[in-house]
Amino acid sequence: IVQFSDAGQRRGMASVSKLVKTDDQWRRQLSSNAFDITRHADTEMAFTGKYWNLHEKGLYRCICCDNALFSSETKFDSGTGWPSFWDPIAPQNVQTIADSSYFMARTAVSCTECDAHLGHVFDDGPAPTHLRYCMNSASLRFVKQA
Repeated sequence: IVQFSDAGQRRGMASVSKLVKTDDQWRRQLSSNAFDITRHADTEMAFTGKYWNLHEKGLYRCICCDNALFSSETKFDSGTGWPSFWDPIAPQNVQTIADSSYFMARTAVSCTECDAHLGHVFDDGPAPTHLRYCMNSASLRFVKQA
């Protein structure tokens, strides 16, 4: 992964072991909503998460392992009711996998460090990437830029 300070400064590459915990350990760490979303690929209802309408500058980290995932610099209002970004802070920090659940062909996004389900990525975002990383607020922890 690529490590970042809370101020968004790139600290460099690091080789980290995959963070693995039991469901009971995750349940003790996370709210029930965050557990269902990150560990069992649930989705929060649109316009209900705490970050969909947040416009402050800062860094979005994984709620499970604190891996840096997205910067407010790539956040945009997609009109979907979920926090949306046109690029991750570092491509090494997220991973994608085909998701055919609910009779749809989508691409799921998860944290590289702990495999937490974050949301999905679509190809209808703004330039320069034309991607929309549509994330669940419950999968994220926002660190406000000082």
